[in-house]
Amino acid sequence: MRSKLIAGNWKMNGSLAANQDLLLSIEKALGAPACKVAVCVPALYLAQVQHLCASSALLWGAQDVSAQEIGAYTGEISATMLRDFGVRYVLVGHSERRQYHGETDDVVALKAQRALAAGITPIVCVGETLAQRESGKTAEVVKRQLAAVIHTNGHCISEIVVAYEPVWAIGTGKTATPEQAQEVHALLRAQLVAASTQAERIAILYGGSMNAANASSLLSQPDIDGGLIGGASLKAADFLSIVAAASH
Repeated sequence: MRSKLIAGNWKMNGSLAANQDLLLSIEKALGAPACKVAVCVPALYLAQVQHLCASSALLWGAQDVSAQEIGAYTGEISATMLRDFGVRYVLVGHSERRQYHGETDDVVALKAQRALAAGITPIVCVGETLAQRESGKTAEVVKRQLAAVIHTNGHCISEIVVAYEPVWAIGTGKTATPEQAQEVHALLRAQLVAASTQAERIAILYGGSMNAANASSLLSQPDIDGGLIGGASLKAADFLSIVAAASH
């Protein structure tokens, strides 16, 4: 039985004061959730989040990690540095990193490898653009993106989390229907099963504008094991509503 995971992605949002208010509001109502709950925050705030969440059920993660281990890479943050702050998860290959920073499938695969070597669970993001979906290339694109991670990480692949985030549904208000999302999740599940005897333990999250209104219908699908939540993770009530939907 796969445990569900709801992971918030704050993106480039937050301040010391706003973070404290948000986290304390979430923790106050979270209690002992029936699913795993995490927030992936800007690296500058990891120390604050570690301090505020240390005694709660709320886990924390980073939004990116360097593909390098150590050295002259100004501005980069290594997996071992993240580990110093108790990071449990790190996003790799988010569509915004692929689009704005030119991250290739091979770079994403290497970042996942660095995270795993440091004992951090990479949340590997895959997804297609609207043009790719409309031209019938969804399966080709997501399978190629995941294949690179499988090839690089081999027997460790059962330790990752996958997030399907259709690029056309991120921050646009558009959402894949539960049936559309399930179709891609099932495709990714089959790819993982072919690569690992322990693939059934790998959580596959949906990351395309999941919110309080649509969370239940998406999470009811057999291969959707949680959500990677963007805007809704910045509002305690909305985030908690999604956690509640995942806890049934």
